[in-house]
Amino acid sequence: MTKSAIARIAAILCAAANVFAQAAAPPASLPQRIDAIQQQLQQLGSDTPSPELQQQIRQTTIELMMLGRAGRGAASPRPAAPAPYHCEPVNPNATPEARALLKKLCDLGGKGILTGQHNYPNERNLDTNRIFEITGKYPAIWGSDFGFTSDEDKDAITHRDLMIAEAKKQAAAGSVIYLCWHMLRPTEDEPGKPGASWSGSVQARLTDDQWLELIASDSPLHQRWEKYMDTAAVYLKQLQDAHIPVLWRPMHENNGTFFWWGGRPGPYGTAMLYREVYNRMVNVHHLNNLIWVWNQNGPAPGGEFYNFFPGRNYCDVVSYDNYRTLDERYYYEMLTIADGKPIALGEVGSIPSPEVLKAQPKWTFYMTWAGMSGAPPEPPTPEAIRAERRQLADQLQQLRQQLQQAGTAPPSPELVEQARGVAMELGGLAGRAGGRGPDPEAARQALRDAYGNPYLIKRGDPLPK
Repeated sequence: MTKSAIARIAAILCAAANVFAQAAAPPASLPQRIDAIQQQLQQLGSDTPSPELQQQIRQTTIELMMLGRAGRGAASPRPAAPAPYHCEPVNPNATPEARALLKKLCDLGGKGILTGQHNYPNERNLDTNRIFEITGKYPAIWGSDFGFTSDEDKDAITHRDLMIAEAKKQAAAGSVIYLCWHMLRPTEDEPGKPGASWSGSVQARLTDDQWLELIASDSPLHQRWEKYMDTAAVYLKQLQDAHIPVLWRPMHENNGTFFWWGGRPGPYGTAMLYREVYNRMVNVHHLNNLIWVWNQNGPAPGGEFYNFFPGRNYCDVVSYDNYRTLDERYYYEMLTIADGKPIALGEVGSIPSPEVLKAQPKWTFYMTWAGMSGAPPEPPTPEAIRAERRQLADQLQQLRQQLQQAGTAPPSPELVEQARGVAMELGGLAGRAGGRGPDPEAARQALRDAYGNPYLIKRGDPLPK
């Protein structure tokens, strides 16, 4: 634990002690333990805390996060403790294969982490194969997406059948299958247009009236949404028929406001729609091969994730995505919400470092996103460069129009997020134009070193005992 981390914890504990009078009643021993930890930290100086003190700090931090959750409703009695978790799927009719996959995750916590790699649906195995070409090893998890665009775009729905065929091939070779969906708004029909439909639909918003219509079970918009669910169910059923379990991560990053399904807290918000997905897939389509992965996005304010939690009966794995630093605060918040269930890193921009995995040992898997495996990308073709620039031009035009409409008013969170996304695209374009970037051989060696770490479990590796 670093000196700065100690200082942060000391500040948190001090602030917590000052707000006890305003929050729900804490356990009687908690203020005393906070005071004891504070004194030890002050005496410690820059020295490394003992393992006992580190454990005491972690346990107290978890309890403080739980207290903060209760403090938002201080007048209500504390709910009864949930029944002990025995690694049972939330779907009581889960297939034997799904049960075995969940048990693998339950048994893994603290002993190793499954490696994972996303592949765009119309590229199928491109990134997974790049890892093998460099390291001689395949990641344990093969990930993909149901897509949303047309033609031969990387996110195209054109060849969903081939994506499912690749999933079957990967499963036969020993990979775990992991699927998500960047779904169009139910106000639009598939397929979307490459470039335009990302910000124009996937990252666009529904109005409040449209949202209320969406969650009304007999409304036309809800019925359109059901047809989307039914489309995905057909393909997931093919995997069930092949006895293939799936880590299924619907409505991912749903605390964020940058996807149409996200950023709506409360009883009739995002969590309600997540439960609707579960009920449609499990109770209507009888998809029993799914392990339900609930997913959030970081960075986020402390306690925000709780506002989007659908309940313990709707998720098997608690996960979050982070393309920045993997701070311990999120790790302990995930552990608290999971309450014994497996936790995972749904998406990351790079492989977690050994230092992070040592400090946060309960992560059961991670997945690097497509193009972010650490393998240096192949030089793009001239046509690919032109297509990328056309797509960026469309995004810039949409952003300019929205900025003009906003005038001098403060930009909405959605507009800020869109601007950041375009800025990242521009930054990447500028970097390529200037010939800058990491040394390809150094990147390849770093990937070999990471995959040489025995704590990272690759496809075909024996599971640690």
